[in-house]
Amino acid sequence: MSIAHPTDAAAAGIPAATGQPSFGPGSTGPRPGRPANKRGRRHYGTHIFLIVMAAIWLVPLGWAIFTALRPKADTDKYGYFSTGGAFNFDNFTQAWTQGGFSQLFWNSVLITVPSVFLILFFASMMAFAVSRVNWKFNITLLIMFTAGNLLPPQVLAAPLFEMFKHFELPYALSDSGNLLNTYVSVIAVDTAFQIGFVTFVLSNYMKALSPELTEAALVDGAGVWRQYWDIILPLCRPALAAMGTLEVIFIYNDFFWPLLFIQSGDRLPVTTAINNLQGQFLSNYNLIAAGAMITAVPALVIYLLLQRHFVAGLTLGSSKG
Repeated sequence: MSIAHPTDAAAAGIPAATGQPSFGPGSTGPRPGRPANKRGRRHYGTHIFLIVMAAIWLVPLGWAIFTALRPKADTDKYGYFSTGGAFNFDNFTQAWTQGGFSQLFWNSVLITVPSVFLILFFASMMAFAVSRVNWKFNITLLIMFTAGNLLPPQVLAAPLFEMFKHFELPYALSDSGNLLNTYVSVIAVDTAFQIGFVTFVLSNYMKALSPELTEAALVDGAGVWRQYWDIILPLCRPALAAMGTLEVIFIYNDFFWPLLFIQSGDRLPVTTAINNLQGQFLSNYNLIAAGAMITAVPALVIYLLLQRHFVAGLTLGSSKG
């Protein structure tokens, strides 16, 4: 009978005492029940889904740019589904002049910037109250703010219009004698409708912050306002940047409320400028496509500039707990 030497068993990966294969922490052999190439497996289904979704979003955008670069005469001659004819920026120049974009861009700034600052300020205070302060109605108020977003804007259009119509103001503040045809009406409605969504997001982010932060500040004698302004708010900068980016895009693209409350054409925001490109009997879709591209440029630039903060604000809260 031959007896295996201990060194032969160790070289074969078999312990001398048990005679079983060794799969300890230092072993490089495959584990039972696990595929050896799990790390190398590719998620083809996910990649195909992302490619299809990207195409769904990018194909209409590319087609709009293609249409905006073609003169209407060439489109009528060769058809929209063709590549014949010239390509130039004449439609963009004509759309800028005919639509009055220079003034309407400034009107959008006067509406968007105050609205975003007011939304972030009030929503952050409300989020602090319902997430960092223990009191009786914090959950109730959070539910009320969130439930307010379930109402479609069209339901409140008529009541708000009548309310602003009967809200009298001196003619020194409003040439209409009321809140209609003023930027204040649009800013107030945008703030009221968006503050619930931002409060919900910021409250979840603030709940993820360590409670020891405010407890230590309270021991040091810091009041509620100082806890909010000096401690919690600086830690919420990524979330505030993400919400600010979203709200700029939402309010800048808003078409309904400015069209409802503002009657003067020279006070309308840029999203309504496309109406100025519509003909009475015939629509130049090449010109309209160019106007739509001009309208989309500021929102795209803002997103690209704040993209890093936007992504950080959406992902930082997921790792806290």
